[in-house]
Amino acid sequence: MARVKKGTVRGRGRLSAIEQLPSACDPVIAWAAGELRSRDRTQKEIYEDFFLQLQEIQRQSHGELDFAIPSFSAFNRYAIKLATLTRRLEDTRAIAASIAEKFDAEASDDLTLIAAEAIKTLVFEVLTDAGESGLDPKGALNLAGALRAAAQAQGVSTQRRQKVEQDFAKRAEKAVDRVAKVKGLTSDTADAIKAQILGVTNKCEGSA
Repeated sequence: MARVKKGTVRGRGRLSAIEQLPSACDPVIAWAAGELRSRDRTQKEIYEDFFLQLQEIQRQSHGELDFAIPSFSAFNRYAIKLATLTRRLEDTRAIAASIAEKFDAEASDDLTLIAAEAIKTLVFEVLTDAGESGLDPKGALNLAGALRAAAQAQGVSTQRRQKVEQDFAKRAEKAVDRVAKVKGLTSDTADAIKAQILGVTNKCEGSA
């Protein structure tokens, strides 16, 4: 699959200086992210090593790679973005674990796994930008659609299908309410998100 050219705008604004680095720099970016998450060194120390490693990539390319090394301010913005994402992931794990750890103690089939994953995705997407402007939490909607498709598969009893669908609907509502409280979303926004997700589930129930 062809790699997207660095600097390409894809519906979310201009890419950052770090996002515009060539693919050869990906290991260095991953290293820096790991160092920032570990919090064992200062951001300045990490940036100095980051800068030197990118310089070495430029040197070893013998002029074939032409890229600008991000400034410390750009690196700082990246660090803040990474820290924010890390916190949201931690929040996602904590909320999802309390809501969707197990759907059925007696079974762990495809329906159960898809439903649990949909809850986790829903929590994460509403914790990030999805939902703040009335946007669809698309990842969770896709998984809810997968739940519908799996529910219609042969070999799944109507009773089993309905049990997972009903459990998913209850936990999805609970997840949205919990995240809405954390994010300070309006009740109208929360209700709209629940309507979108539960609308897919209702289609599942109607196909029984």
